[in-house]
Amino acid sequence: MKAVILSGGLGSRLKPFTDLIPKPLLPIGEKAVLEIQIEQLKTHGFDEIYLATNHKSEYIERFIGDGEKYGVKIFISKEEHPLGTAGPLSLLKEQLYDEPFLVMNGDVLTKCNYSKLYQFALNINANLIISVKEFITPFKFGNISSNGDYVTGIIEKPDLKTNILAGIYIMKKGIFDFIKDNQHYDMDNLINDMLAKNLNVAKYDLHEYWLDIGGVDEYKQAQTIYNENFK
Repeated sequence: MKAVILSGGLGSRLKPFTDLIPKPLLPIGEKAVLEIQIEQLKTHGFDEIYLATNHKSEYIERFIGDGEKYGVKIFISKEEHPLGTAGPLSLLKEQLYDEPFLVMNGDVLTKCNYSKLYQFALNINANLIISVKEFITPFKFGNISSNGDYVTGIIEKPDLKTNILAGIYIMKKGIFDFIKDNQHYDMDNLINDMLAKNLNVAKYDLHEYWLDIGGVDEYKQAQTIYNENFK
């Protein structure tokens, strides 16, 4: 099975850590983020992994190599200019066109059951399957409901629940109808363009541990949970 890890981000919110080290190579415990992702994908049967790179691509290529030490085949795809979160797939169309494939962000730390996600995707009528994570934000004020000038109820400090993109996708060849060659294009563009054409976009509820290592606080959090979830 094939997977693509989007590894070209600048990591601006993780400075100063990313001044010298590409974001996917930042250490978490004993391993780089990218190594943890590769090893988990291998566990679930993904043996052909493409790294879509841009920023400090040569660092990633030298560090990861051809995948032999991880028991998989790894291929480096390098953008000549930033292509967004979906655009890099245009450089890999020939390699990915023949079967459904997984795409994930290079800054996601998760215990996602990739096998279960992949099987779900095979059995549903959609060319794009997005993983969704419920995100709960504590709200520090009471929420008042009313009817005209009279209060009808109060909910004290309710949690705000939203469903967010988890940065993990299964895609089928139909998505290449929307991704133009070597042009900047983001995942939200792909989703909205497919919906505008009344095409199915399926969602997969991700219940396992998940963390987006987007900023310094999340990176520090990842260090503390490494031993419990990933060692």
